[in-house]
Amino acid sequence: MPHNKGKSNLNLAGYDDIFGSTVADSNGESVATIPLTELHPPEFHPFQVNDDDEMQRLAESIKQNGVRIPGIVRPLTQGGYELLCGNRRKRGCELAGVSAMPVIIRNLDDNTANLTMVEDNLQQREEILPSERAWAYKVMMEALNHNGVKGEAHSYEVMVERTGV
Repeated sequence: MPHNKGKSNLNLAGYDDIFGSTVADSNGESVATIPLTELHPPEFHPFQVNDDDEMQRLAESIKQNGVRIPGIVRPLTQGGYELLCGNRRKRGCELAGVSAMPVIIRNLDDNTANLTMVEDNLQQREEILPSERAWAYKVMMEALNHNGVKGEAHSYEVMVERTGV
């Protein structure tokens, strides 16, 4: 068997080579890398995305390590995706010169999409303005009321359970 001195021919398959560009699970969710141009912010998104020192650190991390946690999107009827969770990561990608990011694609109704967006931002963000937090709780209460909270619990009890407030 010939031996290549000084050359290694070890090529590992990448994520897309193994799984393709989209991987679906049993819940109908899929994970894909989507061009940033196809990711659109929600119509009502109260959480600010600032080009501050923290954003610069995020952009540098994305340059070095890529996006470690996928965003969460839902398909838009007119094409593209509504970026429910990951608007800061998207901006970090733009600043890092990255043209696409990994996302989890979910088919969500409006109330569930709002709950997903609010809960993720409340969990992920370290600093939230009081006005952003108040809006988040208002949206959460409305979505819980529209979804018809089951059993004896009232929507405010479910919200307290989910947020710890």
